[in-house]
Amino acid sequence: MKSLKRILGASTAAIIGFGAAGAAYSAESLDDVMKRRGLSQKDLLAAAKTYTPTGGRDEFVAFSSGGQSGQVIVYGIPSMRILKYVSAFTPEPWQGFGFDDESKKILEEGSPKGNVLTWGDTHHPAISETNGEYDGEWLFINDKANPRIAVINLHDFETQQIVANPVFQSEHGGAFVTPNTDYVLEAAQYAAPLGGEYAPLSEFNEKYRGGVTYWKFDREAGRIDPSKSFTVEMPPYSQDLSDAGKLVSDGWSFTNSFCSERYVGGIESGRPPFEAGCSANDTDFLHIVNWKKAAELIAAGKGKEINGHQVLTMDVAVAEGVLFLAPEVKSPHGVDVTPDGKFLIVSGKLDTQVTVYSFEKLQQAIKDKKYAGEDPYGIPILDLESVIHKQIDLGLGPLHTQFDSTPCIAYTSLYVDSQVAKYNYCEGKILDKVSVHYNIGHLMTMEGDTVAPKGKYLVALNKLAIDRFNPVGPLHPQNHQLIDIGNSKMELLYDMPIPLGEPHYVVAISADKLKPLVRYKYGTNSRTGKRHEAAVRPGREKIVRTDGRVDIYGTAIRSHLTPEIVEVEQGDVVSFHFTNAERAEDETHGFAVDTYNVNLSLEPGKTASATFTADRAGVFPYFCTEFCSALHLEMQGYLIVRPKGTKAGSGEVSVGTTYTKADYDKQYKTNLQTQQVIDSVVAYIVSTNFKDFDNVVALVEDATDQLGRIEEVKKKAEEAAAKEDWNNAMLWANQWWQFQVKAADIGLRAKTYLEEHGAVVKK
Repeated sequence: MKSLKRILGASTAAIIGFGAAGAAYSAESLDDVMKRRGLSQKDLLAAAKTYTPTGGRDEFVAFSSGGQSGQVIVYGIPSMRILKYVSAFTPEPWQGFGFDDESKKILEEGSPKGNVLTWGDTHHPAISETNGEYDGEWLFINDKANPRIAVINLHDFETQQIVANPVFQSEHGGAFVTPNTDYVLEAAQYAAPLGGEYAPLSEFNEKYRGGVTYWKFDREAGRIDPSKSFTVEMPPYSQDLSDAGKLVSDGWSFTNSFCSERYVGGIESGRPPFEAGCSANDTDFLHIVNWKKAAELIAAGKGKEINGHQVLTMDVAVAEGVLFLAPEVKSPHGVDVTPDGKFLIVSGKLDTQVTVYSFEKLQQAIKDKKYAGEDPYGIPILDLESVIHKQIDLGLGPLHTQFDSTPCIAYTSLYVDSQVAKYNYCEGKILDKVSVHYNIGHLMTMEGDTVAPKGKYLVALNKLAIDRFNPVGPLHPQNHQLIDIGNSKMELLYDMPIPLGEPHYVVAISADKLKPLVRYKYGTNSRTGKRHEAAVRPGREKIVRTDGRVDIYGTAIRSHLTPEIVEVEQGDVVSFHFTNAERAEDETHGFAVDTYNVNLSLEPGKTASATFTADRAGVFPYFCTEFCSALHLEMQGYLIVRPKGTKAGSGEVSVGTTYTKADYDKQYKTNLQTQQVIDSVVAYIVSTNFKDFDNVVALVEDATDQLGRIEEVKKKAEEAAAKEDWNNAMLWANQWWQFQVKAADIGLRAKTYLEEHGAVVKK
């Protein structure tokens, strides 16, 4: 009990000291701070618009590509605080991705056979939609470096599937979803023979192809179904970004292209480089696809199988009225469908204009067969003048477009000008411009690519930071800048360095649409969302030995791993299967084994496995890597790998400290006093409506679990004392106390939560 009092006393003193320091600091006036830091009233207003008080939450949550990190960056808006990195294609030890058996399987299944990929270049995230609005269920993101799509479950922010494209060798234009997430779009980029076959560059026009893959998403299973997915074959024009139609244009998709010149470089052979030949023409092509009709044709058996994947060839697509082309400004890098689905906006990096296409005019031109001709592959080319609504001269290097909550208002990034342009695309009128720092690529408004954009904020994703932050060497962070678009004039609010690169696109969703878990159902395999076959409950831990293999089925709970000692023979295949038995929120445990490259992340209720060959004899500590309690450092064990052919160790373990009857009596008395504290906390909790608070119910479950373990260890302490075995009596009594301390910690957390959230005491 004295130990608890000392802890409480130290905490109280620290709080008092902090309060005194806080009082002294608060004596400084706002004017003093402004003068000291050289701030203006405008600076303060910008700060107030982004400031989120301690304990406060952001209105929106953004999911940014992490570029070559192979991850997704999650941050809040308007605070711009980074909340999490989600591993999509790259192993990441803190979350155990690529270290536990379950996620290794995901990486293996999403890689070429025999060549597990351990990095990716994430580019375009897309949130699942219902009726064209974000529903907060799933996130999809592509890997530009290796044509793949990752499926991330937004209930726990973990990657649960990676699918590799069976026909493309590269891509850029993914991921984009249809309005009800029936399909996830992924467009090829650099043309190559479909399926990865060899063909010399001399046969580029004949054998190299592009295309768009329509990955079928099974929402109930939470997985892409490759067997129901298909690709529409396209010419060897480097396809780029896509967008799916909405509302009136639902059922159609649009993909732009560059290098429709079909130029093949070879600077090492004295030919002009790719960039010279791939930007010579005044226009490139917008691909217009009736994907619903394409899906029907595939279902009717009109596809061609390549690598077990169905492909709708160009000749069939043209004959069946599925594929059309429209001219677009050269080197376009964005096609965006307006929220009402009535218009498409295309920008060209080497032009000054954005082109606003009318979907109604596109449909009429297709119906009337108003073509300007055909391309070399027989695809009809729509007459440009007959399908345009407006062309608006915005500035140098227009790239990407997002939309406002106000009808007809759009924002387009200007790469060369390093600006964002705000304009009315219905009237073709520029409304405002704001400078950014520097060379903006993508930009994003809140839910700005849905049928119901939220307005308020815009984020500029700038490719260069140059002089904006403290120098950190030649490799600079990139700069995500927050812009207020809630008024008629845009206002730059905040610079946010991004320490992972190179991010490309971001999507942001209203925070209240996300319903993430705070704990798993007991024994969940987080990579599948289903129960893990190796999960065990406390008290049922076991070690199973078969020829050349040892399986350890264990649990982790504050502050011990069970089992604590595992002995194997050199050469054995060892599998640790650990379940986090906690129910309290945020009580994560880790599990690492020295030397053997093992690190698991075990969130409450999760089960994960690590398998390796114990090929090195020796003694290898294992331990919890996540600071979880006052006795975190004592949460340890040993993997004993005895040399091949030797027998298992035997004999008593030496005792480092000896205890007396007085030590035991003192600890026993402390335990009884501690129980009185626990009883008072329990009495308060059960006197309230605590069952109305899910977080508290989980805490009570954890505390009850800890208290439920006391009877067994108390009995062992008393039995040892009866034999005058004071060492074991003292140790078991101390373990009894540890369970009490953990229960008290949980109980006090529950009590504080109830007090802060207006719990009602029953009368």
